[in-house]
Amino acid sequence: MKVLITGGAGFLGSHLSEAWLARGSQVTVLDLASDAKVRHLRAQGGFRMIRESVLNRDILEGLVAWADLVYHLAAVVGVEHYVGDPYQVLTVNINGTQDVLAAAFRHGRKVVLASTSEVYGRSPAVPFDEDGDRVLGSTRVDRWCYATSKAAAEHLSFAFWRMGLPVVVLRYFNVYGPRLDQMDRGRVVTIFMGQLLRGEPLTVIGDGSQTRSFTYVDDAVRATVAAGLAPAAVGQAINIGSEEEVSIATLASMMVRLAGSASPVIFVPKEAVYDRGYEDIPRRVPAVRRMRELLGARAEIPLEEGLARTIEWFKRQSR
Repeated sequence: MKVLITGGAGFLGSHLSEAWLARGSQVTVLDLASDAKVRHLRAQGGFRMIRESVLNRDILEGLVAWADLVYHLAAVVGVEHYVGDPYQVLTVNINGTQDVLAAAFRHGRKVVLASTSEVYGRSPAVPFDEDGDRVLGSTRVDRWCYATSKAAAEHLSFAFWRMGLPVVVLRYFNVYGPRLDQMDRGRVVTIFMGQLLRGEPLTVIGDGSQTRSFTYVDDAVRATVAAGLAPAAVGQAINIGSEEEVSIATLASMMVRLAGSASPVIFVPKEAVYDRGYEDIPRRVPAVRRMRELLGARAEIPLEEGLARTIEWFKRQSR
């Protein structure tokens, strides 16, 4: 197969590229980011990276026409962006998705959209079911622009599906692993990782009782590849995650122990870390029946094992 991955030079995209290359496919990545995470793939036949924006319609059109299957991962992500530059988040995540879907519709290409657990907002109905209600805060609070942009992208996807385009929507729950984002930015695992490797205290926001489910990247990629192949997944929104729920305080303590670090865990108010536009979520856990039944995939790597692998990778990179 010929596989196009927008945003494919990022963390998840780089692993997805590896998985499709291992299957003997040709992979093209369209991304504005550095090629650092995919540079090792250039030596393999069948891989290329086009360094350009997904908003460049002429280039996008040609690449979608070339592909058999399109993964749309390109997006502006990270708390620092959706409380700092909501305009860019909304522009790229909504307009970029519409352009990808429109090009895929013209050429009859299947699209797998990377969405997020953020779309559920602060819903109290845990675990989050794919057809459950979404509960968001005020549009005056920038923190919700990312969830809104991804929900709009999903609405666009299902609108195109109703017109005949094969589309699958995947909602990822805290994917982590080797080649995760730059330390100290974005995800809680990388923030803790930077603090760990410098021997600093791990800063837990609030009392640390908020819980998350973390998904090791190998598990997420297996499900993502399956979504591109499984006919039963078309027209569905599917959670990609683990049912293993852990508090952020427990996560911090576990990472300290696995790293063999002397770093203490401290608790700080959210105002000390984020502007007033940030609001935390008490619990975030997926219902995973569709992942199992439609994709034949499940989270197999326990959190402790996945974190140990991730910490070891980051330690090697810092030497």
